[in-house]
Amino acid sequence: MTGTWLKSGDATTDAPLRLFCFAHAGGGGGFFRPWRELLLPEIEVCPVILPGRETRVAEPAFRSMADLIGPLCAGLAPQLDRPYALFGHSTGAAIAYEVARRFQDDPARAPRRLLVSGRRAPHLAARRPPFAGLADDDFLRVVAELGGTPEEVMRQRDLMRMFLPALRADFHLNESYRPLPGPRLRCPLSGFTGDHDPEVTPLELRLWETTSDGPFRMRVYDGDHFYLAGLPEPLRSDLREDLRDDIKMPRQTVS
Repeated sequence: MTGTWLKSGDATTDAPLRLFCFAHAGGGGGFFRPWRELLLPEIEVCPVILPGRETRVAEPAFRSMADLIGPLCAGLAPQLDRPYALFGHSTGAAIAYEVARRFQDDPARAPRRLLVSGRRAPHLAARRPPFAGLADDDFLRVVAELGGTPEEVMRQRDLMRMFLPALRADFHLNESYRPLPGPRLRCPLSGFTGDHDPEVTPLELRLWETTSDGPFRMRVYDGDHFYLAGLPEPLRSDLREDLRDDIKMPRQTVS
């Protein structure tokens, strides 16, 4: 891939912990931009930009997790020169989980914590039928129903059709995803969801606990699938609490 996985200027502060953030299907790094100033100086938010989105819009988007994880981890590896954690929302939770597993057995690059949001545990079957292959109008209708895309953007049909290939790729990746071969997690794991999220129940979120030998914490907030937009104060406080011990840890040395 020719683009960069982080926006220029990210991963450049002296914050003792980096938080790499992965957005939902159809989302981009901009979803996490409001988080940056709210979590500094202790935590540096580094939204990950996948091909087909934002500054990488000209690149073809990945359609499978197996194809994505290798290039993604190779792109992130140079930035793992200090303690870090991974946060993923919805489809991004599955991506963050696979990244954590890929680096799990390298002491210099293992994550301090995995934080997952708005997604069932990876071994659970999908609740809704696949829709990535629907006709354009039907596909866009379902995307609009899921939320996460501003109404004013959804109304610009020409703009939406320009982004259709990347959108379809995102949802195809999500719908085709099954956990990849790899080690069991050992890091601490945190789970977050809204109490009115139609995509996941608290019980389905709690089953993430079975994916790691590390301790598990779960929080449920007032809100729907996008309860986390803008980083409301309860979530901000809980992120700081969960990452407090990791912030105190010394920097890693990456060879």
